This record gives sequence, C-alpha cells and structure tokens, in this order.
Amino acid sequence: MSRTLSEADSKAFLSEFNIPFATEVLVSTADEAVAAANAVGLPVAVKLCGEQISHKTERGLVRLGLSDSNSVHEAATALFAAAQPEDCATGVLVAPMISGARELIAGLSVDEQFGPTVLIGIGGILAEAIADVAVRLLPIAEVDAMDMLDQLQTQSLLDEFRGEPVVDRIAVGKVLLALSQIAAEHPEVLSIDLNPLIISDGQPIAVDALVEVQS
Repeated sequence: MSRTLSEADSKAFLSEFNIPFATEVLVSTADEAVAAANAVGLPVAVKLCGEQISHKTERGLVRLGLSDSNSVHEAATALFAAAQPEDCATGVLVAPMISGARELIAGLSVDEQFGPTVLIGIGGILAEAIADVAVRLLPIAEVDAMDMLDQLQTQSLLDEFRGEPVVDRIAVGKVLLALSQIAAEHPEVLSIDLNPLIISDGQPIAVDALVEVQS
C-alpha cells in the first residue's frame, strides 16, 4: 500500500533537501488567502491542497494569475466549495506566479526490477510532443547529473532563449542529486514528481510537487 502526500507536505519534505520552491502559504479561509497573496506578492496562483488530490488542473482546482484581492477571495471561496470529502483537503495554497519561457520535469521512481531511478526532461506543453528525457539508475554523482543534461536532445532550450539567460546546469544538477539523496536516505519514498521545474532567470524553481510513500 502507498499514499501520496499533499502538495504542501510534499514540498515541506523536499525543502529539507534544498529543492528550490517559491514561498507559499497554506491557508484555511478566503480571508487568509487574501492576506497571504498580499504577503507573497501579487499576482498569485491558488490551489486546493489535500492528501488525495493529485490531478488539480484537470478538476479545475488551480487558479492562476490572480492580480487583486477580490479575485483571490473569489477563487479561494470557489476552491473551498469544490472540495470533496474524499479529497482530504487541508487548505488552499497561495503562491506567487513564477514566470519563465522554459519548463523542465524531474522525478524519482522505483522500478520493480532495477530499483530507484531519476529522470530529467523537457516539460511544459512540449513534453509529450518531443518526449525528450534522460533516465539514470541511482545513486548518481554530479558527473552523472551533468551527463543527463547533456543527453537531452533539445539543448537549445538550455542555452539563452527568448531573452532569458542560459540554464544554470549546476542548479538543475543539484535537484537531481537531491533526489538521489532522498532515495538513499528514505527507502519508503516510492516516487517524486516535480512538474514543472520552471526556469526563471536561469534558475530552476519547482512549482508543483508530489511525493508517494510506502504506507
């Protein structure tokens, strides 16, 4: 048996391994959402958070680009109302909007035959179209993380792109090394999904995360 941690709990766990996230606030009322939005800085995204919510976008449980207090209050109110008992909702996450023209995906999974593996690839709307990923058995060292990035076919997206600086490969590599460390220290972790890793000013920032653990 396994269970998936809520987005907030997943991020709290992963933050201990220095995986980069934007500042976020978990709130329990619409008024608290407004206060949190003003604290982290508008515009913001708000998302329903729960232990059994893994497909928020498909269910309309994510609201993006909210630029004023009224829209934040309305969105949070609607999200609280949309929560189902089976969601085990814990609140609404309020996060600043992170902008970047490029997105990566990264993750950890445990193969029944080969054991834990780590993945890095091109994310966003191009992910399914180009299927550009690199996978490596764990554990990995820094040289392996750099090799994985070199293995990606769409190297131009890692260079200067649409006026944005080159991707900090060392910073992305540290994310992969963190996933390797987690696999070594926490064998109860079955999978980790960081999707997307938005590249903002060359730096990777994970805006969504889910951790599955053995229960």
